[in-house]
Amino acid sequence: MSGAPTDQGAVDVASPFTGVVVEVLAADGHHVSAGAAIVVLEAMKMHHEVTAPTAGVLHDLRAVVGDQVNDGDVLFAVAADEAQPEETSTLAERAFGDAVRDDLQRVLDRRAGILDEGRPEAVERRHAKGRRTARENVADLCDAGTFSEYGGLAIAAQKARRSEQELIERTPADGIVTGIGAVNGDAFGPEDARCAVMSYDYTVLAGTQGVRNHKKTDRMLEIAERLRLPVVLFAEGGGGRPGDTDQAELFHLVVPTFRSFARLSGLVPRVGIVSGNCFAGNAALLGCCDVIVATPDASIGMGGPAMIEGGGLGSFAPEDIGPVEMQAPNGVIDVVADDEAAAVAVARQFLSYFQGALTEWDAAGQGTLRSLIPEDPKRIHDARAVLDGLADSGSVLELRRAYGNGMITALARFEGRSVGVIANDPSHLSGALDADGSDKAARFMQLCDAFGLPILSLVDTPGFMVGPDSEAQAMVRRCSRMFLTAATLSVPWLSVVVRRAYGLGAQAMAGGSFHAPILNVAWPTGEFGAMGVEGAVRLALRRELEAIEDEAEREQRVKDLVAQVRSQSGALNMAAHFEIDDVIDPADTRARIVGALAAAPPSPTPPSGRRRTMVDSW
Repeated sequence: MSGAPTDQGAVDVASPFTGVVVEVLAADGHHVSAGAAIVVLEAMKMHHEVTAPTAGVLHDLRAVVGDQVNDGDVLFAVAADEAQPEETSTLAERAFGDAVRDDLQRVLDRRAGILDEGRPEAVERRHAKGRRTARENVADLCDAGTFSEYGGLAIAAQKARRSEQELIERTPADGIVTGIGAVNGDAFGPEDARCAVMSYDYTVLAGTQGVRNHKKTDRMLEIAERLRLPVVLFAEGGGGRPGDTDQAELFHLVVPTFRSFARLSGLVPRVGIVSGNCFAGNAALLGCCDVIVATPDASIGMGGPAMIEGGGLGSFAPEDIGPVEMQAPNGVIDVVADDEAAAVAVARQFLSYFQGALTEWDAAGQGTLRSLIPEDPKRIHDARAVLDGLADSGSVLELRRAYGNGMITALARFEGRSVGVIANDPSHLSGALDADGSDKAARFMQLCDAFGLPILSLVDTPGFMVGPDSEAQAMVRRCSRMFLTAATLSVPWLSVVVRRAYGLGAQAMAGGSFHAPILNVAWPTGEFGAMGVEGAVRLALRRELEAIEDEAEREQRVKDLVAQVRSQSGALNMAAHFEIDDVIDPADTRARIVGALAAAPPSPTPPSGRRRTMVDSW
């Protein structure tokens, strides 16, 4: 504190404001060091030190405990000298020192109690079931040392039923671990790697959703929306919790959690992970996720055993409600992982496609692509082998593999850049587009468009599936989703016809028109037409063929006509009419894809952060 020198060379020290003297820490004649606290004043209920401006001898001490002083009143003077001052300290040093104060110790003890190390019995029960704790999953997901927890000291709102100490011990974090951490920061940098993480804790009230639990979730969702952070949700839990008593709401029907999480659709990527039971409110949040990863022991349902029985619908074990064997083939689950560690690895991989391009990559030799399509036009090929051969090595993540089997949807990389891929799988319905496959492709297009990923289509289809059984699946509406979605995309589309491209199904696989893609090329094995060549021949020349009585002669005539038509429907003829951009050596496909992507730089994100209003849950 500054002071004014006196005639004797001493420096007067005045009060900096009006206050009351509550402590005097030295006496006249004492040697004091520069910065030593001499007087403590109280103002506005706070204590403020008045310190020596220089080392020297204290004299003319006027401050008396209890006196009120005004701004500018002289409190003491210090005459500078070279004598060693007595050891003194500031108020803060006297209060804190190196020891842990009681208030800090209470905080440290509470924090230790919420960690796995402070809950050995709960952890042991969890491990006995072959599962990890909520905090173990979060630690595995986030880069080491990056997770910053929010609301860890919260407890269940049940003070009317339990003592505070019991709630502290039994309901740590109110059953959900929430915070922000970095995921894949080593590859993309800490700023682009930040994610909001929410992990329901099944060791606390079965991972149910309580009053403060919801508040914590709402807080994280608000931050995720404000900062545009991807969200990872570990969703295991039993849904709404009826036992919370400390609340004003009657039935929690105004809770904003579900609306807030749904509002993130199309704004930030969201991945849900579930192992074990996931029912009711937990399942509702899971269903809003862009991608769901589950372990083989997961059970996912909009109502658990208690709710089902309460509705008079029978008694069921949890494992009988929405098991993986049901939810993967019906399209609820995107990826089935071996265990929780594998599920976390899938989540990290999924997020990586939206975090930026990689500078290091490798790829398989492209010459092998030349032999992947059999010469016999009726023999199927391995569509996944084609994709794996084209993309960066190890970069393919297939989604919803068990659903809509005739359509492959996958995330991949080409020279480090993220791309969404759709491909016909001829091993199912010969690659025809059925209702499930159309839904699957259309929804995947939305996901790619929402987050700026170009789409690559690998085409080998006889067209849309037809027939009474197909129409019973609402085919007219469901197949049309592919046209509607493709026509409203903002991202580049590329198509490669590896074999058959017939009819409306082929147009749908090309984004609605053969000139809709920024690049549409074919392999030499490509075949084109309004419908399959043999079917077209038999249909168009039915009367001529029926007039041939000898069956062998009739089939030979069909073969001759098919060969004649096929010569006109080949890829070279299509290129000659400029209905496709080129016919290429399969070994050059990757280079052409990369070149087209380079010509179409990533589109800028709109100020709103949204390219699409939402991504369908289905």
